Amino acid sequence: MPGTAITSLSHHIDLEWLREAWRRTRKDGAPGVDGATASEYERELEANLQSLLDRAKSGRYVAPPVKRVYIPKGKGDEKRPLGIPTLEDKVLQRAVAMCLSAVYEQDFLECSYGFRPRRSAHQALKSLREWTMRMGQVWIVEVDIRRFFDSLDHSCLRQILQERVRDGVILRLIGKWMNAGVLEGSALSYPDSGAPQGGVISPLLANVYLHHVLDVWLAERVAPALRGPMHVVRYTDDFVLAFRVEHDARRVFAALPKRFEEFGLKLHPSKTRLIDFRQPTIGRKQKPKVSFDFLGFTHYWGRSRKGGWIVQWRTARDRLVRSVARVKEWCRKHRHAPLRWQQQALNRKLQGHYSYFGLPGNFRSLGSFHDAVRRLWCEWLGRRHRRARVFWAKFQRLEARYPLLRPRLVHSVPRPAAKP
Repeated sequence: MPGTAITSLSHHIDLEWLREAWRRTRKDGAPGVDGATASEYERELEANLQSLLDRAKSGRYVAPPVKRVYIPKGKGDEKRPLGIPTLEDKVLQRAVAMCLSAVYEQDFLECSYGFRPRRSAHQALKSLREWTMRMGQVWIVEVDIRRFFDSLDHSCLRQILQERVRDGVILRLIGKWMNAGVLEGSALSYPDSGAPQGGVISPLLANVYLHHVLDVWLAERVAPALRGPMHVVRYTDDFVLAFRVEHDARRVFAALPKRFEEFGLKLHPSKTRLIDFRQPTIGRKQKPKVSFDFLGFTHYWGRSRKGGWIVQWRTARDRLVRSVARVKEWCRKHRHAPLRWQQQALNRKLQGHYSYFGLPGNFRSLGSFHDAVRRLWCEWLGRRHRRARVFWAKFQRLEARYPLLRPRLVHSVPRPAAKP
């Protein structure tokens, strides 16, 4: 029942539960600090899962340190820390996350879309677009939380969890994961705050944290005091607030930093901004085009084929640059592989890109990515041997035999409701 503290939850985690957690765990991920792989663990799967269950229930389970690596983030040399738990840790985290998800799905609000069953980033994008177009005159508060996963306050998280879950086994395991330490190279450290990005349970803990810090606060304390409607769309730690009335937007924009500081979080001063995103008025002198980025897309007002104003999407520049950089590195590493294998691998990358970014109105960005992949493939095929240059005419003949997937729009957008 929503709002009721649950004192017994871990009894649901049995051997069958761990088997299901194992089934849902990715088997091709990088190994953690112990170097164990899925194939090794699966050789004695039943015995390993039984041992894991006994240690977790008795309190003898020792959470290993999380191996930290860095991956590219945005433009330039900026890096994002990524935590890699051990395979056994992933299985147990998945089992606990399955329990907690069943509890908190009763509490989470409609505005939350990240890492929830039957919810996706595309649903979040469509919700924001539909509300913005229905209102027309909208003020957007674009928010960026600085180093969110590294700033989660352990004591605050513990208090928030205990309001809903008071099972000693579950809370003890979460406490062990929070205090397990981070192994970076040969240096082991024990941060006082944060949940490692890459941990299976981290997205759920982030949702629980921001559900209390942001969603409930906006719904119960902020919304009743506003002059006009407000729309909230959150995908884990990425969220956007939309307002019909400028005064409401400015009040909330001023209050957000204070609210987040109460829970040990800080907003990025240059990436958190208030945007006048009102629909342009036809026939009048237009203000400079304004836009904002959310979930990998740049949102802006544009003309439809019928001449009206609609909210359109294009792939955010930093996401496009990052995707092209990854393809370039892949082509460099695998330029000596067989052509058929390269073609199939590149097509999988193109298909994945189209599956996420293939929204209506974004065909030009998809074409830009496709063209970049073609140029990079041609360039690095020309470096297979110093004397075996591949010029563009030769590459086009080669591409006729090994074609790359053409850009295509994968998703559709429902027609927005009429303005009130």
